Amino acid sequence: MTLLSIQNLSLSIGITPVLHDVSFDIAAGEIVALTGESGSGKSMTALAVMQLQPEAATTTGQIKLSGADLNDLPESTLCTMRGNEFGMVFQEPATALNPLQTIGQQVAEAIQIHDIMPKATAMEQAAAMLTRVGMPQDLFPLTRYPHELSGGQRQRVVIAMAIARRPCLLIADEPTTALDVTTQARVLDLLKDLVQEFDMGLLIITHDLAVVADIADRIVVMRRGNVVEQGPTKTLLANMQHPYTRALFEASSHAVDLPPAQNDPTPILTVRNVTRDYPQPRLRMFAPRAQLRAVNNVSLEIHQGEHVGLVGESGCGKSTLTRAILGLEPVQKGTITAFGHPVGPTMPAAQRLKTQVVFQDPYSSFNPRHKVSRILAEPFYLIKAHQTGAQLERAISDVLSDVGLTSDDADKYIHEFSGGQRQRIAIARALITRPELIIFDEAVSALDVSIRAQILDLIADLSRHHTLAYLFISHDLSVVRTITDRVLVMQDGEIVEQGRTAEVFANPQHPYTQSLIEAAPVLPTIQEASHVPA
Repeated sequence: MTLLSIQNLSLSIGITPVLHDVSFDIAAGEIVALTGESGSGKSMTALAVMQLQPEAATTTGQIKLSGADLNDLPESTLCTMRGNEFGMVFQEPATALNPLQTIGQQVAEAIQIHDIMPKATAMEQAAAMLTRVGMPQDLFPLTRYPHELSGGQRQRVVIAMAIARRPCLLIADEPTTALDVTTQARVLDLLKDLVQEFDMGLLIITHDLAVVADIADRIVVMRRGNVVEQGPTKTLLANMQHPYTRALFEASSHAVDLPPAQNDPTPILTVRNVTRDYPQPRLRMFAPRAQLRAVNNVSLEIHQGEHVGLVGESGCGKSTLTRAILGLEPVQKGTITAFGHPVGPTMPAAQRLKTQVVFQDPYSSFNPRHKVSRILAEPFYLIKAHQTGAQLERAISDVLSDVGLTSDDADKYIHEFSGGQRQRIAIARALITRPELIIFDEAVSALDVSIRAQILDLIADLSRHHTLAYLFISHDLSVVRTITDRVLVMQDGEIVEQGRTAEVFANPQHPYTQSLIEAAPVLPTIQEASHVPA
């Protein structure tokens, strides 16, 4: 039985067309994946189903849920249906949750807004729903606030809010993009179990075919607001008809042509027995303050031109170790040396030039009021380098050319660029001081697969032409496998395994490494998919 039917849906914002004759169905108990690049219209389709499109949007076509055309319903009726009949899980749970309310209050609110009941009864139902999504009260009391939870736990709270009234349709918009592989696997398993338990339809939006290859019953591929191909998952993967679908498939399993590592025996970065502790809040007045050990006795080396990966679950200590290597945080024990100089918070700015960093979200690391030229020149202002206008212009033009942009882009603002272009500008800012070591901190995790492939190729080319060494931090094992020579596996603040990337992935020795590799989504080859019955 058809639960959601979208027929010939077209949507324009002002005079700009966004969706063109989009049509697909979802049955009760069915999981449909909506996939495509950023800007393909996936999220706008979901917002149209929720009737949350921008006020300037005009819509034609039909969106029927259980036979009722949502386009014809008044807002008062839609408000009643949202949560009761259909719910939505957004990509970033930190922004979807209220930081000033406990998780119990927020799940209870999703219940009380549709049903008048005593607060105590709503909290009981909230506790039961949180337990259902894997957050029992003995471990996660209702009094917890969102900032006290990990990313995966916050996502579970958002799912609990969305299913609190047991809707017949759930829309999940990139629900696992920012999660590590083990947490991603748990969230996907949870969604699959909920579909079976509640017999609801699930529309999961993602840019990564590997994520939905096992979970989705059908796949709908979108490009530039059009549905270019759709069908049962196994059938579509085994017999892709549209060139765009094939391009997405190839980008999902893209292999980088990585230059060979250098054989310089002298390390440019040495971390020796580093320990980093954080003080915990006191449980009672005048009680001794407990210490949380985020990094425990970690040692590593990176040599010139070497490509090293660092993987591990959220909270394992990767970011803390990164801040220590950059000299942004002190360590309680151990030493960090870069290019023959000790690293620490008091090191002069000029000493940092040989080590640079590229962050996960370039947009939040740029000043939106500055043009690209000012953003790229910022390192020279910080070290008070004496550069003439002509020298700066030449350096900016050269570095933009290095990352595949043009000198004309220097006069633009950051909001004028796409996500992939912004990441290229972030890499350009790191390159402009001509460093020898770059730390990529989840630099491609928020990009769709085709843009991710371009950025990975760019990193490999820059490493080849500039003899760059880098530390590549990521939760995506498929990326680490292709972009690194050597990999370090981190768990609970310790390096539990390290070695040549190919050897570690082929024959992992530590149980934690084995669990990471087993949890990573794998896209079947065309030959494998063709031998699986639809």
